[in-house]
Amino acid sequence: MSGQNVQRPLDALGKSIDAPVLIKLKGDREFRGILKSFDLHMNLVLNDAEELQDGEIKKRLGVVLIRGDNIVYISP
Repeated sequence: MSGQNVQRPLDALGKSIDAPVLIKLKGDREFRGILKSFDLHMNLVLNDAEELQDGEIKKRLGVVLIRGDNIVYISP
């Protein structure tokens, strides 16, 4: 396997800065927002964040910090 075509997960996440992302958390919670920053623990800061339930907006939250160990997946 060639290392040239393989990206590290945090490199891929870095390409999503200032772009909309969908975050799935443990406990079937979902959030959508603009990814502003992240760290090595995958703690995320989202702007214009919304909590979703069944794909619909449940609550508009604004700026949020999501702790990385609660994240199941991140979709750009």
